[in-house]
Parts: sequence; structure tokens; C-alpha cells
Amino acid sequence: MVGTLGTPRTGAIDVASRAPFGWAPLVVLFIVGLVDRIEHNLLAGVLPAIQKEWGFSDTAAGSIPTAAALAAALVSLPAGYLADRLNRTRIIAFVVFIWAIATLGSGLATGFAMFYLMRVVLAAAENIDNPASGSLLADYYPPVSRAKAYGLTRVTTYLGGIGTLLGGVLAQAFGWRTAFVVMVIPGVLTALLVWLLREPRRGELDRLVASGSAMPGGPTAPAETPQAAEPARKAPFWRQFRQIVSIPTLVIVCLGLSFLTLGLAGIFYWLPTFMVRTLGVSVGTAGSLSGLITVAGTLAGTLLGSWLGRRWHGTRKGGRLLAGGGGITSGSVVLAGALSVESAGLFTALVLLACSLMSIAIPNMTACLADVIPAAARGLGFAVLQLLMTAGGAFGSLVVGIASDSLGSLLAGMYILVVPMVVGGLVTLGARGSFERDAARVLDAAARG
Repeated sequence: MVGTLGTPRTGAIDVASRAPFGWAPLVVLFIVGLVDRIEHNLLAGVLPAIQKEWGFSDTAAGSIPTAAALAAALVSLPAGYLADRLNRTRIIAFVVFIWAIATLGSGLATGFAMFYLMRVVLAAAENIDNPASGSLLADYYPPVSRAKAYGLTRVTTYLGGIGTLLGGVLAQAFGWRTAFVVMVIPGVLTALLVWLLREPRRGELDRLVASGSAMPGGPTAPAETPQAAEPARKAPFWRQFRQIVSIPTLVIVCLGLSFLTLGLAGIFYWLPTFMVRTLGVSVGTAGSLSGLITVAGTLAGTLLGSWLGRRWHGTRKGGRLLAGGGGITSGSVVLAGALSVESAGLFTALVLLACSLMSIAIPNMTACLADVIPAAARGLGFAVLQLLMTAGGAFGSLVVGIASDSLGSLLAGMYILVVPMVVGGLVTLGARGSFERDAARVLDAAARG
């Protein structure tokens, strides 16, 4: 049964198909992302309960995601380098199993120091799989369906709000440790599921799309032949890295998304606590509302973003970037307005709208990056994206925590972070000028070689 998922029923790759390897790989990688983000977001839902038990400050609480993000940033580029050289499905299966172990450690922690260490280890492990997943999707799905593929997998970043909901409810009903112990089971099962994925040949789909032909036996031949992997293995790390950072679209989008992540990471990490302290709701209610907001808003925004991406791609200059950047900018402004209201109902409605608008970017931004990065370097390309987003999000929660302790107000810290979110949306809009040119270069190179 090993490597059976993701193998076409026919003997050739159908370049006219939206899913030449089937939709099973997308489902599996969606589950990976969902389990990852649910576990990651448990902390926001259980934070009030943990602070009550161990009595640490808001600054200390805000530093947990910061330390975790810095650890994750350290492994990003090495993870991308390995994703371009080793079996990507095995990388993902291994790190998902490590998640499960670190999650168990979080639930069994006997003190704040041990809990802190487990969160750092978990974040580092979670970041290793992202470059491999991003690279795999581009080899499973052609440009015409990449917005859908990347949209459904990246949407899990926000569907992780299920974790906030789950954490709040379980913390109130059974204690906060239960939330972490429960997540060990889906972690182990997901690792086993990934082990069944077949590794596709790197860049073969791009070459076939560029030439408009099919290669008999391609999908059923042994995965990762030496010829398929040779270009990446020959390229030294720094040469490959320079190639990646010389792509204007990638650099601009990554910078814009890092600004956005700085704001999102800080505001949504503290959102349940803000609702408990300011709006007077219970821990369970705050976790449930926060989780429902992110889940419903993300689904609505992703569906709208996928529709806009299909309509605007090729009909407007940088159409996907226009949709995504516009959604980020307008959603950030709406979020600023939401923080100023005192009614729990109106607050929930406005944050839901803001989340929906910002989620328009999910199916569009990552698909654009897959189009402008050469196949042999996509692992490292997505590692650069992950590095900058992780670095951007590293300090959001800490900024809010420090502001809360210094000014006596969570709200002040959250307002500080609205500014970089608006800047992030405007920056991503600036990538429209280089997208078409960068995407054409990738297909031209694939056609030649």
C-alpha cells in the first residue's frame, strides 16, 4: 500500500486535466495543514486557563509564539533545501509524527518552562513540512488549478480557528491539558496517511504543460528518478537561494505577507483573551466565537477569492494579486473598526467580515508564487515565504503583551498591529507589475528543458 495515493489510473499524465494525479494528494495535504493549524491554535483558546493556573504575565504569554516563531524561522531555509533534494512525502510524514509527540509533551508539562519548550519544539517541527507541501502541490496540479489547490491547503491557516474553539471548550469542561492530549491521535493518524502518498517527479508537469504533450508512463514510472532530481542536486544552496530572491514577484509578495502576518498573529492570538476581559464573555464562549469567526470567515473569503482569481487571472494585470491585496487592505481597515465597538454581537460580525475579506488572498497569493518559482527550486522558494511570514508573525503576540502590561490595555497593543496589516496589503498590490513577466520566464524555461 506504500505510495499508492496520487497515482493516475491512466498510463500518461493528462495535461488537459485539472487534476492529472487525482484529488487524493490535495485531500491528504489539506488534512496535514488542518491538523497542524488546529494544534497550533489550541494555545489561544486555553491561554486564559493556563495563565490562571501558573500566573505568568501577558509579556511572558506573548513571548511563547515569539520564541516558537524564531525557532521555526531557523529551520525554514534548511527545510526548503532538503525539500528540493529528498523525498518530500517522507519528510512530511516524519515531522507530523514529531508534532504528535510534542503535543503530548505540551499536555503533560509539569510547569511553565517545560510547556514553553514543547511549544518551541512543536513550532520548529511544523515549519519543516511547509516547503515540502508547497513543492508537492505544484508537481501534482497544473497552473490552471493551482489557485484551487493552494487555496484549499492554505485555508487551513485560518481553519485552525477550530483549535481555538476546541481549546476553549475543552479547557472549560475538562481542563486545558485535555485539549493537547486529544490532538495526539489525529497527529499519528495523519502521519500514517501521508506515508501512503506517492512522490511525483519534480517539474515534469511544468514541462508537459509548457510543451503541450503527455509523457506515456510518466506517472507510473518510479518516483524521483535521478534524472528528475538531478537539477536540484547539482545546484549549490547559495546559488539556488540567489536565484529565488532575484524573482521580484516573490520578494514583494513575501514582504507584504510578512507585514500582514505580524498583525494577524498578534491580534488573533489575543482575541479570546480580549473577549474575556473586555466583552465579559466566558473562556468557552470566547474560544467558540473566535474559532467560528475564523472558520466561517475563511471559508467565505476563500470561496470568493477562488472565484475572483478565476475571473481576474489573465483578464486583469496581476489579477490574482489585485484580488488578494485588495482583500487584505480592506479587511484590515474593517478589523480596526471592529476593535472599537463594545457590543459582542457587532464585534463578532465585523471581525467575521474582516476575516472574510482578508481570506480572499489565500487561494491567490500562493498560486501566484508557484507560477513564478522554477520547479527545481520550489521547496526553497516556499521556505523563503515561510521564513519571512514566520519572522513577521514572531513578534505580534509579544508586542501586544508588552503593550498590555505597560499601558494596562490589550486594545492599545492590538491597534498598533493594524498599521502593518494595511501596509502588507498595499505592498502585495505592488507585485502586479512583475507577475506576468516572472511567470512567463518559468514556463519558457520548462519548455526548453
